[in-house]
Amino acid sequence: MQLISVENLAVARGGLPVLEGMDFAVSAGDIFVLRGPNGAGKTTLLRTLAGLQPAFEGTITADPDTIAYAGHADGIKAVLTLRENLTFWAGVYGGQGIEAAMEAFDLTALADRMAGNLSAGQKRRLGLARLLVTGRPVWVLDEPTVSLDAASVALFGRAIRTHVAGGGAAIIATHIDLGIEETVFDVTPFKARLDKMSGDFDEAFL
Repeated sequence: MQLISVENLAVARGGLPVLEGMDFAVSAGDIFVLRGPNGAGKTTLLRTLAGLQPAFEGTITADPDTIAYAGHADGIKAVLTLRENLTFWAGVYGGQGIEAAMEAFDLTALADRMAGNLSAGQKRRLGLARLLVTGRPVWVLDEPTVSLDAASVALFGRAIRTHVAGGGAAIIATHIDLGIEETVFDVTPFKARLDKMSGDFDEAFL
């Protein structure tokens, strides 16, 4: 079952196109990995797919209520415990499975610790565990393994495999080999033509 598709898609940063002419589809069971150098536009593409900004051109066909996005920020509340954070997000999305989410990312022993007192890696694992309580089938992930050690990357890889085996899909920008079967989409050939950009255009944070 096709969960998201794009046709002749162009995405922009600050009103200027950075990628254009993209056509692809992601179906249930797919792990779709974006590749390309820093500044190529991967973050902009992910934010557009997640509905956080409009497409510059073209169409995106997807139900927005099927998409869960995790960007560079962990999306946690420092003044709540780890358990309270997951309970909050489960309430927002109408999801459940808080205990299973904590177990999947080895967080059970930290359940009552204030999120603000977690290490960077623990915060990242909590941010990723949040995906499991959304109940949404399409995970759109921007460099999800930042701050994770090798053992935590393995936990993430297992969570992804379980998610897609259950009919979900993932679209991921990462330079890390996750050891999973994936479809690679290199954004480099879709860089917008230079004549569409001003000479002082800053490619940071694309």
